[in-house]
This record gives sequence, C-alpha cells and structure tokens, in this order.
Amino acid sequence: MKKLKFTLALFFAAAAFSSTLSAQDTNSDNHTIVITIPEVALVDIEPAATKNITLGFTPPTEAGLPIVPSGTDNTLWLNYSSIKSVADATRNVSVKLNAVIPGIDIRVTAAAATGSGGGTLGNPSAQLTLSAADQTIVSGIGSAYTGDGANNGHNLTYELAPGSGPGTVAAYADLEATSTAVATVTYTISDN
Repeated sequence: MKKLKFTLALFFAAAAFSSTLSAQDTNSDNHTIVITIPEVALVDIEPAATKNITLGFTPPTEAGLPIVPSGTDNTLWLNYSSIKSVADATRNVSVKLNAVIPGIDIRVTAAAATGSGGGTLGNPSAQLTLSAADQTIVSGIGSAYTGDGANNGHNLTYELAPGSGPGTVAAYADLEATSTAVATVTYTISDN
C-alpha cells in the first residue's frame, strides 16, 4: 500500500508540474511598452549673442528729396521645435512690435526654411509691416524642428521705410529726428 501511495503521489506531482509548465509557456509571448511623447512649442532667434540689430536712414544730399533707408539686415534666423498636440494639427509663429516708431514702417520677411531640420516645417508669409498686433509670419508647422543656430530655420530680413511711400502704413509727417529709437520684436509659437 505504501508503494501505491508513493506512486500515486509521484504521479500527481508529475501531472501538476507538467500542467504548470504548459500553462506558463507557449510558442509566443508579449509585453507592453509605455511611450511618452511630450508636446513641444519652442521658438528662438539666432544667433543669440548678436540678435539686436541697428537700422537707419540716410539723409538726402539734394533739397526736395526724402530720407532713404540705409540698408537691410538679414543676419537673424528663426528657429523652432514643435511636437503638435492631438487637438491641433498645426502651429503658427506670430510676430509683433512693442512700440511703433512714428513715421517709420518696420518690415520683416521670413524666407523658406533651410538647414538641418526635419518634419513638417512651416510656410512663411509675404513681407509684413510690423505693428502692435500679432501677425502670422510662419504657418502650418506640424511636428518639426528647424535645426539650431544661424543658417537653420527661416532667415529673417528686416528693412525700414519712411511713411507715405508706396506700401507704407506710417505717415512721413510723423517723422522726428532721434539718435536712438528702440522697438522690440516678439515672436511667439502657438496652436492655431
């Protein structure tokens, strides 16, 4: 009887062990990976160390002629990084001026994106005359990055125009002589 009990105990132990193995392992298995992708909306002007620019006018040498802009500046680059949200398919970069200089139009043009970026880069608008109201300068930005620093992103070209000329908003009559009139240009990236 002892031998029978021992044989039955051994049989039940072997059966339990084999059913445990067959219940745990199969010819395939799986697990999950939890992935977190942060929403990103960053913008900056490069090169950061020299992003303040100086523009001016040249006085006429002949009576009866207006002042003329002394040139343009295209040393600055608009860089951005964007990971769009589920709710908003694209983003825009807007631009505004903190103070309008009487008699002067400040214009900016963003070129098409170049450099080492990738993703759905935005589309620049036509030349803008800056004002205190936000204006879209780059639209349709998806999940993208422009690359960092000069020669990446959208090259910005600034120019001045005295008022009352073709395409101006300002009035020439409002011009006043000043050695340093300062205006701050602000770029903001936001959802549509």
